Amino acid sequence: MSTAAGSSGKSTAAWRNWAGNVTARPAREATPASVDELRDALRQAKEDGLKVKPVGTGHSFTATAATDGLLIRPELLTGIRRIDREAGTVTVEAGTPLKRLNAALAREGLSLTNMGDIMEQTVSGATSTGTHGTGRDSASISAQITALELVTADGTVLTCSEKENPEVFAAARIGLGALGVISAITFSVEPVFFLTAREEPMTFDKVTSEFDALYAENEHFEFYWFPHTGNCTTKRNNRSAGPAAPPGKVSAFVEDEILSNGLFQVVNTLGRAVPATIPGIAKISSKALSARTYTDIPYKVFTSPRRVRFMEMEYAVPRAALVETLRELKTMVERSNLRISFPVEVRTAPADDIALSTASGRESAYIAVHMYRGTPYQAYFTAAERIFTAHEGRPHWGKIHTRDAGYFSQVYPRFAEFTAVRDRLDPDRLFGNDYLRRVLGD
Repeated sequence: MSTAAGSSGKSTAAWRNWAGNVTARPAREATPASVDELRDALRQAKEDGLKVKPVGTGHSFTATAATDGLLIRPELLTGIRRIDREAGTVTVEAGTPLKRLNAALAREGLSLTNMGDIMEQTVSGATSTGTHGTGRDSASISAQITALELVTADGTVLTCSEKENPEVFAAARIGLGALGVISAITFSVEPVFFLTAREEPMTFDKVTSEFDALYAENEHFEFYWFPHTGNCTTKRNNRSAGPAAPPGKVSAFVEDEILSNGLFQVVNTLGRAVPATIPGIAKISSKALSARTYTDIPYKVFTSPRRVRFMEMEYAVPRAALVETLRELKTMVERSNLRISFPVEVRTAPADDIALSTASGRESAYIAVHMYRGTPYQAYFTAAERIFTAHEGRPHWGKIHTRDAGYFSQVYPRFAEFTAVRDRLDPDRLFGNDYLRRVLGD
């Protein structure tokens, strides 16, 4: 059961993430409706000797939010606090779902510059784990943060920006819930604009040989490679003058609902039951999506529904190493007896200045591997991870990986800077759990 607003009553309900691979049984839950109620909940938990973890919608595949102590649910900390059109910023409560933020901004004639491909997450959950889309010049959602409000272990409410508490700001934009509980976030926004999306099939050999040009010529370029085939689907998003020309209702229904969700669910279920059918199915499904071009406001182009549940691993490698890494992954799959029904997703990001960002200090490319939920994924992910780590890959903080603090201290030049901030803000590890112990150390 969940408890009333602001309360910290007993909870007997197990918490489960979206993918269903992480469960926890918190001692109790709190649903604060204000910063003061949040501070009270933290103080009470500390007095009772309970660890504390905030949780959003559970879209992480890792145990970042798992706790047997106090689970903070932010669903009452929602909505826009203020819009500053002169500064080009919007301040929102931490529990605001991205889909509500995107719709509210559009009504105000505003938009984020870039975003990921789903929008179910809360703003604090998405930014704390480094959610990103793809972009040549525009970075992750966290990189669009200009300020944030953080409630620390001792109940202090810190305002963090480049000018106020800058060392905390450098860490907390992707803080893994390790530094405190975010109560509000200020994002940079801009007047709403149009994007024209161009989706088309392309061979693996063509997209990899021409990747540098495709990356350079498009503001947002991504592609999906279908294992067991030489086929890819590419997507280029670029700003345009408009007007809006969204996909027709029938076309959108066929592409987004039937092919990308409904039929995809069916073929994955068949593949799980009869793995030998997967290569043949892949050859057919990789050619099912047709070329199309459409124009709309950003969140209607960047995001799409994802109803087929899966397990995911994603690593960021140096952008210059992408093609080599991807070719090694393809060779590994071809030489193995693996049967993979999900496409491999490839995106990019410019370098940013956030301590634990997967793009911290280097231009990055992301390779995401997936397996249908309920299908054994360990052998595929282990083999893929071996390739990714050979290229100094950095795993997405919210997706499956086996790395630990020793590894991260090698691939993140600012890792010690983050842990020093953590030691100062949470010396007693009020916000600790087993996952953070593994990835950040004691």
